[in-house]
Amino acid sequence: MSTDDYAAYISSLPRVLAGAAVLCRDAGGRVLLVEPNYREGWALPGGTVESDAGETPREGARRETAEEIGLDREIGRLLAVDWSQGPGRPPLVAYLYDGGVLDEEDLKAIRLQEEELLSWKLVGREEVLAHLPGALGHRVLAALDVLGDGAGTVELENGHPVG
Repeated sequence: MSTDDYAAYISSLPRVLAGAAVLCRDAGGRVLLVEPNYREGWALPGGTVESDAGETPREGARRETAEEIGLDREIGRLLAVDWSQGPGRPPLVAYLYDGGVLDEEDLKAIRLQEEELLSWKLVGREEVLAHLPGALGHRVLAALDVLGDGAGTVELENGHPVG
C-alpha cells in the first residue's frame, strides 16, 4: 500500500473523541465540580485529549487539571472508562482518573482558568446527578463506587456499567 493510499485509508476511518477528567474530593468525600462559561451546567476538571499532539489520556487529564484549576498534581489510577454517544458529535471515550483528596491548602490554591470557567464547588454524592445529569453523573457515581470498594476500573457505556 502506498503512502497516499494509506493516508486515504486512515482519513476514511471513523472518528472517536477522547476526553480525560479527574475526580477530586475533599476530606468529607465531596466531589469538586467546575462551572464552564461556554455551556450550561457543571463538569469535572478535564477536557479533550490532544491526541494529534501525541498526548495520552493520563497526560491530558493532568494538563487539563493544571490549566483549569491551577493544580498540577500527580494523577492517580484509572477509575472508569466510558463509551459515550450523543447527538451531533462523534462517540467519546471518556477516561476518569483519581484526582485524590484535596486538603485545605489545595482548595485555597485553586485558581480557575478565566477563559473557560466561572466557578467551582464541592458537592456530596447525593447531589452529583442534580449537577451532572446524564452519562457524566453516572460515570462519577460509578467511579465513587470503585473508590469505595477498592475495585479496579469500571467499564461503562453511556455512564452505565457493562458486563
